[in-house]
Amino acid sequence: MPAPAPCGAAGGERIMVLVAGTLGIDTILTPNGAPRECIGGSAVHFAYAAALFGPVRIAGIVGEDFPPDALRRLEARGIDTAGIRIAPGKTFRWSGRYHANMDDRDTLATELNVLATWEPEVPPAWSDSRVVFLANGSPRVQRAVMAQVAAPDIVVCDTMDFWIRTEREELDTLLREVDGVLMNESEILMYTGEASPIRAAQDLLDLGPEFVIVKKGAHGSILCTKEGVDALPAYPVARVCDPTGAGDGFAGGFLGYLGAAPSIRDRQTLKRALARATCVASFNVEDFGAARLEALAEDELQHRVHEYARMLAIG
Repeated sequence: MPAPAPCGAAGGERIMVLVAGTLGIDTILTPNGAPRECIGGSAVHFAYAAALFGPVRIAGIVGEDFPPDALRRLEARGIDTAGIRIAPGKTFRWSGRYHANMDDRDTLATELNVLATWEPEVPPAWSDSRVVFLANGSPRVQRAVMAQVAAPDIVVCDTMDFWIRTEREELDTLLREVDGVLMNESEILMYTGEASPIRAAQDLLDLGPEFVIVKKGAHGSILCTKEGVDALPAYPVARVCDPTGAGDGFAGGFLGYLGAAPSIRDRQTLKRALARATCVASFNVEDFGAARLEALAEDELQHRVHEYARMLAIG
């Protein structure tokens, strides 16, 4: 692996990164402590991660019970919250219990609340966003966000098993329209019917995306492009506190890095972005919710990126 550049891509203009996704209130039970109620959601984890590299915009919806201080804390990290609509009713809520291995979890409750009727509205001034992340959600909603951005350089989406089962045709269309796809290993296998994540990623590339990233949690990630396959291990963390949102933090690190030069997507640049994503995700799991990402300093991340590069050096 080449020596790492600074957290952002070297020498690039800082580009606004737009994320459309969920903001919620999570109740998390793990073997490491009592239940914790945390501000979470895909957009929150992504935004805190991407903000380490440059300015971020969030489009989403919350209810009247969403703490105003949570919005102020996002803004304090350079995150533009003008796209967050506060609607009558309650905020999306999720609760889950992690098993002892911290990989498996049981969902105890999901309350969509105001999210159930969310029709995304990207502020007109944000139509110039050049880097767009469509966080896990309804493919119909994801495509509605895409339609409100004029000429993005790069659009990347995530999805999950629920949407594969319930909105397959809309998802098929979405995957033909985006530049990159992130999926968990189990979900990409489910979507393609393949037994191998490599073959599954190649099937997705045939639909049109330039790259596919298979997220394997504690086992790292796989990057597939037309040029070939690259794999990176996870950064070893001594104690996992809470894995919730690590995949979204991973996505934020990846697209945050690409934000300096979103039109440059050669294989080497994608690998560098993947390394940053891996290190960001490793911080995410060290505390409950998005607390660690919120407090993370750029020099801490840069130090870990250097350590990660050193670990991967092979003579």
